[in-house]
Amino acid sequence: MDTLLTTARLEQIEHIVKERQHIRVTELSEYLGVSEPTIRRDLKKLELMGRVKREHGGVSAAELATVEPPIVQRGVENREEKRSIGRLAASLIKDGETIFLGSGTTTLEVARCLENKQKLTVITNALNVAYHLAEKENITLIITGGVVRHSELSMIGHIAEQTLKDLRADKAIISMRAVSLQDGLTSIDPLETITDRVIIQCAREVILVADNTKFGKVATNIVAPATAVQKIITDDRTSEEIVSQLRALGIEVLQPSMAQDM
Repeated sequence: MDTLLTTARLEQIEHIVKERQHIRVTELSEYLGVSEPTIRRDLKKLELMGRVKREHGGVSAAELATVEPPIVQRGVENREEKRSIGRLAASLIKDGETIFLGSGTTTLEVARCLENKQKLTVITNALNVAYHLAEKENITLIITGGVVRHSELSMIGHIAEQTLKDLRADKAIISMRAVSLQDGLTSIDPLETITDRVIIQCAREVILVADNTKFGKVATNIVAPATAVQKIITDDRTSEEIVSQLRALGIEVLQPSMAQDM
């Protein structure tokens, strides 16, 4: 019964916040007839789900993931965090493996750290990744083909998906527009969403690389639940609450500060 009451209260709080856009904890406490500590615990749960955003003394409606700037502009954003994530992800790749590298600025940082790997096979649907790896003689490069999504320099659609269905990788390293505990991995573009679903199925292990700005947000199209990935590599600025909740789902979360212990 307590669980049902809590679930109903969470839904009610979410509805109120969406209507008001911003409301104080004291107001919610008075309106729902429960203590402020209870409201704060509820808001913590809703924030981890990506439903609301807590602020000092109150709460506002969750930030929805909007259309990102083109990939060439995003390359300068959180550059150091992406580089550290890229180095850590590359350290997990073994000589002789077959990996899939998806599109994005963080996956490009992974590609930049593969120069010392031997007998590696890389499958990619990302033009920027393919361009960077094209002259690396230690890497066998497989490009999926497909319809180019210009803003992302990615290849999507039926051709890319059919190619991926005929291939298998040891690891798939992907990025995602938005990640939340409740809605999982979500994306803006519906066609890219379908391609991403096929990507996730082509590898024995799926590794998500995502800096702190990707979490607690929800985009329009659901790609997969968070548990579709086995590992998440993020930076040290991702909140401890989010990291703990992801680990509670059975997902291994790695951060650059842990690299020295690996």
